[in-house]
Amino acid sequence: MRTILALTFLVSMLSSCVIIRPGEVGVRRTFGRIDDVSLTEGPRGFNPLTSIVLRVPVRTVNLEVKLPLPSKEGLTIMSEMSILYRVSPESAPTLLREIGMDYESEVIMPVFRSAAADISARFLAKDMHSGARSAIEGEISNRMNEILQPRGIIIDNVLMKSIQLPAGLARAIEQKLEAEQEAQRMEFVKESERRDAERRIIQAEGDRDARIIAAEAERRTREIEAEGSATAIKLEAAAQAAANDMLTKSISNEVLRYRAIEAFQQMTNSQNSKVIITNGESPFLGLPESVIQN
Repeated sequence: MRTILALTFLVSMLSSCVIIRPGEVGVRRTFGRIDDVSLTEGPRGFNPLTSIVLRVPVRTVNLEVKLPLPSKEGLTIMSEMSILYRVSPESAPTLLREIGMDYESEVIMPVFRSAAADISARFLAKDMHSGARSAIEGEISNRMNEILQPRGIIIDNVLMKSIQLPAGLARAIEQKLEAEQEAQRMEFVKESERRDAERRIIQAEGDRDARIIAAEAERRTREIEAEGSATAIKLEAAAQAAANDMLTKSISNEVLRYRAIEAFQQMTNSQNSKVIITNGESPFLGLPESVIQN
C-alpha cells in the first residue's frame, strides 16, 4: 500500500498540467531551452521537474503611457497615449528566446519613446491640438512597425488620448481658433448674403422675362385676332362681290319681265286695294285707289 502511494505521488510530481486560455499561446521551456513550437489554447501537460510553460498573450494589448513630447518650436508637451499591440503567435518562441517576457519594457517602450519624440519634433505644438493629430499617430505607428514587426510584435495603432499645452500657448491657440471660427462665420454670412442677392436678381430677371413673355403673347394674340377679323372682312367682301357679280351676270330683260309678271300677279292677289301704274315694262306701287279717285 505504501508502495502504491509513493508511486502515485512520484507520477504526480513528474507530470503536471497548464491551461492555455483563449488569446494566449504557451511556450515550453525545458532545462532553460525554449521550444520552437507554440502551444495553442487548451490543457497542456508538462514535467514540472524539467519544464515550465510560459503563457504569452497574443490578443491586442493596450499599453498606456504618459510621455513628454518635444514640439517643433522647442516646447515640451505632456501627453497621454495608448499603444495597441499584439504578439504574432508563431513568433512567440523567438520573442521569448531573444528578449524574454519583459518585451514591453525592453523593446516596445524604448522604440515608442524614440519614434514619438522624433515624429512630434517635426510638428508644431498647435498641430498636436488640431487635425494633424491623426497624422502624428499614424507616423509613430508606422515607425514602430518598421522596427518591431520583424521581431513578431505588431503595432495596431497608437492613440494620442490627451495633450497638455503650456498655459500661454493654449490660450493663444484658443484665441486663434476663435478668430478663425469668427472669420469662417463671417465668410459664411457673406456667402449667404451673396447667394441671397443672386437669388433676388434671378427672381427679378425671371419676373421681367415673364412679363415680357406675357406682353408678347398678348400682342401676338391681338395680331392674330386682327388678322382673323381682317381676313373675315376680306372673305365677306369677296363673297358679296362674287354674289353681286353673279347676280349682275344673271340678270337679263327676260328675267326682269318674268319678275315683273310675278310681281303683278302677287299684287292682284292682294286683298288691299291698290293702283298700279306701269309703263308696260315695270310695275310701280302708287297711291291707294281712294286717293286717285279723289
